[in-house]
Amino acid sequence: MKKSFFILLVLLSAMGYHAFGIITPTMVDSVTMRDGKKLAVDIYIPDGGTGTAYPVILVQTPYNRQAYRVIGLPLAGNDVAGSHYAFVIADWRGFFGSMDANVMGYERGKDGYDLVEWIATQPWSNGRLGTWGPSALGKIQFQTAKTRPPHLVCCVPLVASPQFEYQEYYPGGVYRTEYVEQLDALGFGISTFIKPYPTYDNIWQFIFEPTGWYPDSIAVPMLMIGGWYDHGTVGILEMYNALRTNAAIPVRDDQFLLMGPWAHGGFGPVQVGSAQQGELFYYEADGWSDSLALSFLDHYLDQTDSTWNSAPFVKYFQMGSNEWMEATEWPVTDVAPYQLYFHPGGGLYAEMPFLTGDFGIITYDPADPSPTIGGATLRQDLEQGPYDQSLLVESRNDLLKFSSVALGQDVVMRGKSKVHLFVSSDRKDTDFAVRLTDVYPDGRSMLLAEGIRRLRFRDGFRPADTAVAVPGTLYEIEIELPDVANTFLAGHRIRVDVSSSNYPRYDCNLNNGLAMYTAGDTLIAITYVYINPANASYVELPLMNYFGGQPEHPQPLTEPVISPNPASTYFDINYPFPAGEKREVSLFSMNGACVYQQTIPQGADHLRVDISGWATGVYYLRDHEHISKIIITH
Repeated sequence: MKKSFFILLVLLSAMGYHAFGIITPTMVDSVTMRDGKKLAVDIYIPDGGTGTAYPVILVQTPYNRQAYRVIGLPLAGNDVAGSHYAFVIADWRGFFGSMDANVMGYERGKDGYDLVEWIATQPWSNGRLGTWGPSALGKIQFQTAKTRPPHLVCCVPLVASPQFEYQEYYPGGVYRTEYVEQLDALGFGISTFIKPYPTYDNIWQFIFEPTGWYPDSIAVPMLMIGGWYDHGTVGILEMYNALRTNAAIPVRDDQFLLMGPWAHGGFGPVQVGSAQQGELFYYEADGWSDSLALSFLDHYLDQTDSTWNSAPFVKYFQMGSNEWMEATEWPVTDVAPYQLYFHPGGGLYAEMPFLTGDFGIITYDPADPSPTIGGATLRQDLEQGPYDQSLLVESRNDLLKFSSVALGQDVVMRGKSKVHLFVSSDRKDTDFAVRLTDVYPDGRSMLLAEGIRRLRFRDGFRPADTAVAVPGTLYEIEIELPDVANTFLAGHRIRVDVSSSNYPRYDCNLNNGLAMYTAGDTLIAITYVYINPANASYVELPLMNYFGGQPEHPQPLTEPVISPNPASTYFDINYPFPAGEKREVSLFSMNGACVYQQTIPQGADHLRVDISGWATGVYYLRDHEHISKIIITH
């Protein structure tokens, strides 16, 4: 009962309808499939079934067809009589009213075919069928279209694509913890299938992935609706482009894409098409997913909307400036790749860093990972969409952040970003998680996109590509972030955060280099991100109008001098001349623990540290710009 109630709540909010009121189906029926099993359906007819034949919208759901009696119909709400469509809501086989029809491994697209063709024979149907639905309700539209039922006219899948890909479940080689947990909670049992295959092996390449890739089988117009904060953005854009080049020739120019500032939805106020997304509001996008879906359906299914003839292939929302844009393709071609380099002290500039041998340090404890705050999540206890990272993520000491200067003009970004890192670690394996944010003048660091890469997968994801790291060895890795369209307004900053975790969105690396996703000892990892001319880490962004200023070259003799070093009872931190501003210095042991923190007052050039009670060994001093090694002996 608890699970059924949860699924009902998911659907209640996922559809985005808020004017609840009980509506009664015109008919409740069961439809016999080709294997003799029966699916339960609710049928809604505008005139109550008194003789008029209507075009029909079919919704196939695993979340209980009866929920629509409470939340209202998609695109029509409670006004059944006012719609010019009839609606059929069907429970998937094996779910709710169709529970008894369950057959393990049965192709759901066959049920879609049988439902479409049954509906076409009914007296209240004019024989023209369209489909609509988000998430799982969207995936089954592709499966139905693949079977090419003769009376299927068009489809509107929201935040959905048909792929079943390795990178969807193991982005960068890292298990998507919260995503799979939520799918399991909804009854799909995904973890059972994918947990045994954590590398891109033959199972993925020749069994799993081919089942979800069939753009050449699609022979109807589609309006794919996605969101920049949806967890499936990569797959949606990938499939849309494939349909534009590989769908049946007569409908290749009838494939359309709408990308809004939306998260996946499923609970709470954040839904596809709603104004509120995370901690921001996009009133200019409110209701667009429904209005364009209706226009599309009216054109292809009801044949009453002639304005769609001039519709752009791609319509997308440019966040920041909060405006709708049109394009003939995605990605767009009006931006150029800019490489912005990480600098000591946290700068992000188009110019390479100057200081030889400089690096930043990340100390990562799997028992205390960097928390997931918003973003492209799915699990019901997590927030979705743009959230401020400054308070709960960037305030921690297990992260490096690199920020541009305050921008002097609006800077447009459209497309994928890539973070290129030079790294080393004292462990055989660890992760590199990155967050791209838009920093507002008031200090909020609003999340735009996230990515991750596991060090053992630095050379690829096939079994032969993977290898544990050699501690202390320098490696290059690349982390690709999902597409996004955002304008960094004048006065804002561009920021990249680098850590070794983002949990529970991604699995926590135990850092031991052993088998993944099994119990074992956790080790603290000390990781180095290099930011010097020889090994310059950077982010590549697709930008327009970028001019972010130039870094100031460091003045000579500003690096602190440690003496004596090695030291036994004390050491002095000396600046050759007054620094001109107060500096905070921190000392870390080899296991990453912070053992000392102190602020050097503004204008001071000297600080003495008493180490008489400290253990012998190697320590690291970090101030605002520098990292220095200190050896303590007694």
